[in-house]
Amino acid sequence: MPKPQSIAEFYQEKMNWMPDNLQQDIGHFNVFRMEDCKPSSPSMSYNRRDFYKISLLRGQFIYHYADRSLLAETGNLLFFNPQVPYAWEQLSEGQATGYFCIFRESFLTEMGRYTLKDLPMFHPHGKPSYRLTPELESEVERLFLKMLDEINSDYRGKYDLIRNYLMEMVHLVMKTEPSERLYQHRNANERIAAVFMELLERQFPIEAPGRVFRLRAAGDFATELSVHVNHLNRAVKETTGKTTTTHISERIVREAQALLRHTDWNVSEISYSLGFEEPSHFNNFFRKHTRMTPTGFRTV
Repeated sequence: MPKPQSIAEFYQEKMNWMPDNLQQDIGHFNVFRMEDCKPSSPSMSYNRRDFYKISLLRGQFIYHYADRSLLAETGNLLFFNPQVPYAWEQLSEGQATGYFCIFRESFLTEMGRYTLKDLPMFHPHGKPSYRLTPELESEVERLFLKMLDEINSDYRGKYDLIRNYLMEMVHLVMKTEPSERLYQHRNANERIAAVFMELLERQFPIEAPGRVFRLRAAGDFATELSVHVNHLNRAVKETTGKTTTTHISERIVREAQALLRHTDWNVSEISYSLGFEEPSHFNNFFRKHTRMTPTGFRTV
């Protein structure tokens, strides 16, 4: 898998201009109408980007997001983060229309008591797509239009206004699916389980066949967390209903499926990148969990 696309590469691909202060603008933000971008191919490459993106697009698309594929149509608001690779395929005819904005995390460092990974739409395990009612879609479009007006204005405080519009958009969709556990955990076991899941997810995506996959067993995570492995196993099982080993195995399977589907690495390269000493061990593991061989899955 290639290195993440940078903001500079995004401008080269999508626009006919490049911001003058891009390298100095650490907290870069910009907002666009899709129809103002260069006409693009009906699909984009599966890869990570080194920036966040929020899109309200008109038409019908399939997004491949980490190990998932989801159908997105007019009325969907999509959130993407630098930790998770994605690609999209346009199913409807003609040039895509709508709005999107891009930004680095530092653009929102002043937003308050939580960071972006605390927000459900930007968490690696979170939900990237939200279906909007017609009323909510109008509200989101209104916020994109306000951001477009401000980005082109000479007002000194325009980026403060844009931050407010951006967070208003986030909270509009968060209100549709409230979560009482969004900002705090009820007990120590939930905290341990949450950190375990964070450590597990942090190892993905695998970006090169030679990358070392370090934490593969419950004992590895227990050492990292400075807790006894039995304590970790109990906390994860009590909180999630699944064993530590099950979570690790399921995540390795999902990553293997993504690599088989979206890269041209051979099975040996994928098996080594996932920490298997021999391709035969990977084949047995994959067959056990999917009832298919890696080669069979790739050809489906």
